[in-house]
Amino acid sequence: MSTRYVVTFTLIMTFISAFILAGLFYATAPMAKKGEEVFNKRAILAAVGDYLPNPLSEMSDEEVLSLFEKNIEQVSLDMDGEKLTDITAVKIDLAQERKKPEADRQLPFFKYKGDGKTFYIMSMRGKGLWDDIWGNIAVESDLNTIAGASFDHKGETPGLGAEIKDSPKFSYNFIGKTLYDSNGNYDPVKVAKGAAKPNTNSVDGISGATITGDGVGDMVWVWLKFYEPYLNKLKSETKMGMK
Repeated sequence: MSTRYVVTFTLIMTFISAFILAGLFYATAPMAKKGEEVFNKRAILAAVGDYLPNPLSEMSDEEVLSLFEKNIEQVSLDMDGEKLTDITAVKIDLAQERKKPEADRQLPFFKYKGDGKTFYIMSMRGKGLWDDIWGNIAVESDLNTIAGASFDHKGETPGLGAEIKDSPKFSYNFIGKTLYDSNGNYDPVKVAKGAAKPNTNSVDGISGATITGDGVGDMVWVWLKFYEPYLNKLKSETKMGMK
């Protein structure tokens, strides 16, 4: 068998393989895009999971998309709390935003309305022990009291740091905590190193996952502060009767 034959055969097989892979990529791209869209919208809705008409885990992808469309209003923001019109909030990639200088970042903000209740949902992204962590926190119409939270991660340790997602108790502990103290000073909920002290604005940390817990606490502190300019505008509008 000549070298020329081997080279020709290899080139032909490489071309065929590349053609097949390219075809599969383009054929599955719409499905992948929809899957990512559903994943992101589920994560946002999870922050108000206790107030949804049905448990999120029991909803089909189509039901999630329909609920999001009907009950969620989206606002894209700059760091001064000004609305942006050139991008849809749910399409903002916080992994990419974290790489930008803070002043240039864009923020997604969501308003959920259902059964006579209104909640405001803020998204965030930070660093855990091994890789990125992220989450969504919903506050009540007072723009202070936490109504729900959801967290996820890229590579935290199963049974330890991964509990920020896997343990419902961790997220539930955020409910009823606040962003501001009784004097109106920014002092958001903290993640304790171990058990939180009673009657404090903190939640229990995860045993054996101090660094992940610190990452969640830092993420909450930093990113909720980013939303403060817009929250202040909403508070002013509420006082003026412009809900």
